[in-house]
Amino acid sequence: MDALTSTDPLALGGAALLLGLIIGIIFALSKDKHPVSLTQDFQPYPLVDKKVLSHDTRRFTFALPSPNHKLGLPIGQHMTLYFKNAEGKGVQRSYTPVTGDETLGTVSFVIKVYKAGVHPKFPNGGQLSQHLDSLKIGDTMQMKGPKGHLTWLCQNGKFTIQALRKPLASRQATHIGMIAGGTGITPMLQVMDAIFRNPADKTCIKMIYANQTEDDILVRQELEAYAEQYPDRFSLHYTVDKAPAGWKHSVGFISKEMIEQHLFTPTPGKKIQTFMCGPPPMIKFACLPNLEAIGFTEEDWFVF
Repeated sequence: MDALTSTDPLALGGAALLLGLIIGIIFALSKDKHPVSLTQDFQPYPLVDKKVLSHDTRRFTFALPSPNHKLGLPIGQHMTLYFKNAEGKGVQRSYTPVTGDETLGTVSFVIKVYKAGVHPKFPNGGQLSQHLDSLKIGDTMQMKGPKGHLTWLCQNGKFTIQALRKPLASRQATHIGMIAGGTGITPMLQVMDAIFRNPADKTCIKMIYANQTEDDILVRQELEAYAEQYPDRFSLHYTVDKAPAGWKHSVGFISKEMIEQHLFTPTPGKKIQTFMCGPPPMIKFACLPNLEAIGFTEEDWFVF
């Protein structure tokens, strides 16, 4: 007799067990519909696209193991890229991609290439960025992750910070000031993307983005699109060392007055956090002293 129509307790028990097993398999398969690509061990990722964005900036896109894979990088964290140079020495650097788990099958980075013989302080340029620029389609790059101290939780401004040798700290922001310098824009864009993709997230953002020249401004199109789409929640201000004629933004180092005018300042009733990423001298001499001068403490900021 068919086990599914039998009244035999053993047959019914077997049928129930079989049905449970089938349901478990279906659940497991649906749970792993988009397997995670990143691991804590270096893995090769092939280059599938390279776009020239400016004289020294490229967008590199690498394939994940399958078109169905997601990256698996928590928002607010970054990845380590690695290669061996001509002398056989390992070279690695940390980068934040400009795509995340919303993009299946690939991961993209916007990276400035520091070429040899351009800057007198760094005559050899950047080893890893030059290596990336030398890759041909199909060549691979070793990557691993995640790495980092901040995790954005996508829960109405909530995030955690895991500082070295300190317990996990939880924070929440209704308003975020962002100060970025050069390629330090990429972790900011990562958090912004998560905020504006989430209809339930009403976090407001003000940003100061510092560069040497107007031509050095990265992901400008994406930033200005957000400013146009969310004028009540995102404001964007640039400062450059060398300004062209007719420049409508700031010129020079980030100052106390610039922060007071273009970022959030301590206000009762507002949960304000300031995120920073850029060259260490900018953080040490231009950002932190001026944030302290207007009343913020180290509990009110985070440096990527």
